[in-house]
This record gives sequence, C-alpha cells and structure tokens, in this order.
Amino acid sequence: MFSDLINKIQRGERAAVARAITAIENTLPGHEEILAAIYPFRGRAFRIGITGPPGAGKSSLTDKLVTLYRQQHKNVAVIGVDPTSPFTGGALLGDRIRMLSHFDDPGVFIRSMGSRGGHGGLATRTQEVGDVFEAAGFDIILFETVGVGQVELDVVQATDSVVVVLVPESGDEIQMMKAGLMEIGDLFVINKADRADANKLKVTLTNILNSAPQSTGQWRPEVLMTVATTGEGLDPLFKMIGTHLEYIRETGLWQQKMDARYARQVREQVSKRFDNTFWTPQKKQALEDQLSLKPADRINPIDMAGSLFVDG
Repeated sequence: MFSDLINKIQRGERAAVARAITAIENTLPGHEEILAAIYPFRGRAFRIGITGPPGAGKSSLTDKLVTLYRQQHKNVAVIGVDPTSPFTGGALLGDRIRMLSHFDDPGVFIRSMGSRGGHGGLATRTQEVGDVFEAAGFDIILFETVGVGQVELDVVQATDSVVVVLVPESGDEIQMMKAGLMEIGDLFVINKADRADANKLKVTLTNILNSAPQSTGQWRPEVLMTVATTGEGLDPLFKMIGTHLEYIRETGLWQQKMDARYARQVREQVSKRFDNTFWTPQKKQALEDQLSLKPADRINPIDMAGSLFVDG
C-alpha cells in the first residue's frame, strides 16, 4: 500500500502528493509510515521562508518569486500557512488567491494549511509537508507564514533562508525589535517601496543591522526595496536569495540546518511517544481526581507531577 504511494510521490504525481500531505497534516493512520518511507528521498530542496506582518505583500512577493524560479525551470512548491477557520478548522486562504496564475502550472504546487495554533505562524506539520515536496522532486519550497507579527522561530527552524517583508509604515524600530523580526531575517525587504518613508525605513534598518556585533565571515543581512505589484526590485531580491544559498552551502550552514531539523523531528517523536505511554488510564484518573477537588485542597502541581512518576 505505502510502497505504491511512495513510488507515485517520487514520480511527482499530484494526487499522491496531496494524499500524503493530507495524511500528515491531519495525523491520519499511516502518516508516520509515509514520513519514514520518504526520508531517503528528501534533503535536496532549498527552503525559503517569507514572513512579516500582515498586509506587507508577502503573497505578492511569493507569487513573483515563483515566476522567477519557473523561468529557471525549477519546480516550486508553496506552503502557505493561513489562520485557521474557527468554524471548519481549515485554512482561510486570504490573499493566496493572488497566486491563482500558477495553479495550472505542473511545475508548481501550492498548498494552504491552517495554522491550528502552531507557534510562530507555522503549522505544526509544515516541516513534514516540506519533506513530502522534497521527495516529490521539488527544487524550491517557499514557506509563506501567517504573519502574526511575533517571533516566528518556526520559520528559522524549518527553512534555509528567511526573508522578512516590511512596509514603509513599519518604521517604528523599537516595535520591530520587540517583534523579534530583526533576529531571524537573512534578508529584509521593504515592499511597497513607492510609498512615503520607504527610504527612511531602509536607513533605519541598515543602521540597526550594521550596529549588531558580527564575527568575521558572518552573513550580514541585506535591506532591499521592492514593489511586488509592478515587479520593481524583484531581480535584485532573487539574486540576493541565491547569494545567501551559496553562502550557507560554502560555510556548511545548510548541512547544519538540515541536521537541526532532523534532531528536532527525532525529539518530537520521542516526546509524542513518551506522552502516549506515560498517560495511563490510572494517571489520567489521578489527575481528574485532583481537578474534582477545590483548588485549595489539591496537591501542588510540582508534587502531583512527581507522584505520577513515582506511581509508574
């Protein structure tokens, strides 16, 4: 059963890819077998994170990058993480309709996923979905996040290069520092740069980045200006993303990022299995017994947790 599915994924059959993604996204029976079977066929794609606050034009930039990579005959997958619908639990597509021009391109696969409470704007299973796309032979995987404006650490962990997209109205440097975006970006893009204060923001960003301590040979993030709707500035951005890929390849950072993703997946599997075996019916009942008591009568959480371990 699974061998046939894996063979179809390797051939890039869209129905098989979609089926595997659905199984992984919804943790359906057999999804772990799929992840295990595709492991030998992943590890070749370049993963790019596109993040930033809502309304910055991330979808428009992603759309343009897809076009540029297709002109290089690269197969491109887009994972767009959207807010989860409170009614259906599915993704609210939002501006993803701007990428409709690529839907009939066999070299492009666009998948929207609901964030479902995933930290940092990325759905819990996004990294594994990227593995499916790699096994299917995609060269480039673009991760467009929900853009919650918080520290999107999952972007760093799941991708090789992170592009932070801002707009001229994002000029409050203190707020940007609080948002954590300054710490995660490999490239910074001021989109909608035809608006007022774009140059002021570029100067501010550049000064902040130049003042950060750096080691010799360390990558220094660039600040670029774009107008995604017209394509202005897209070629320099595209070229700089390629430059960053060359940098992480030459310095060994690409391998380090893949190693970190592997270690994280192993730890997640261990945590999940431990959690499943730890919570026996007796331990669940012990916790329920405490919850049935008035707060003042309960064992403190530290000792309660300790007793669950002692009870085996």
